[in-house]
Amino acid sequence: MHVRDAVEADAEALAAIADAPSDAMRGLVHDRTVRVAVEEAAATDPNEDVDADPDDLLGFVSFDVRGDTVHVTQFGGTRGAAEQLLAEPLRFAASESMGVELLVVEGETELREAAESAGFVESGAGPRFEGKATTRYRVEKA
Repeated sequence: MHVRDAVEADAEALAAIADAPSDAMRGLVHDRTVRVAVEEAAATDPNEDVDADPDDLLGFVSFDVRGDTVHVTQFGGTRGAAEQLLAEPLRFAASESMGVELLVVEGETELREAAESAGFVESGAGPRFEGKATTRYRVEKA
């Protein structure tokens, strides 16, 4: 598995994983730090002008910093990809002595397991999104 920065051409593939509009995912690529996981065989130069195949992306993570916390704003994909991708905001947070938070929507078992496997600990209820409960997970600063 290869992890790289997301590019605008990944928007359709990200939308397929996140079940979100491609325009929203295009904005995400521009507004946040977004990393994607692809199979080694599908890894190409991110500056190469090619259309991304949704089947090539195994997962993604987006994150930003507010205050002294790195917030994972979205993540998805296979459990293995999600687990590997969560290492990205954790690595950044460790280098800046910050904590990391993320939310998992109720029923997203694979993403919850990926978060726990990556070292996140449940820290209470999160806000509701589209009527669905979320759980807040956190890794304290090192």
